[in-house]
Amino acid sequence: MAFEMLFTHQANADMDELEAGRAHAKRLKAVRKALGYLQINPRHPGLNTHKYMSLSGPKGEDVFEAYAENKTPGAYRIFWYYGPSKDAITIIAITPHP
Repeated sequence: MAFEMLFTHQANADMDELEAGRAHAKRLKAVRKALGYLQINPRHPGLNTHKYMSLSGPKGEDVFEAYAENKTPGAYRIFWYYGPSKDAITIIAITPHP
């Protein structure tokens, strides 16, 4: 089963920023690959998905962090939650890890 992927305004802005420049081509490719894995299997081992304790969704949903990159300075992470329907995932943000 593939999940429907929904993006918040912030997540759309994050993707627009990645898509805007050639300097981000490698990162954009990694983020798109991670989103593909997330859509098919949120627990894919390459995503290192884990619950993110500092955030919750708009209705108190558990928020998860998935890796788009690993062992890279400023590696990108994808923050998401299940919903609003049982077959949907909402992407909150796509950001570099500090």
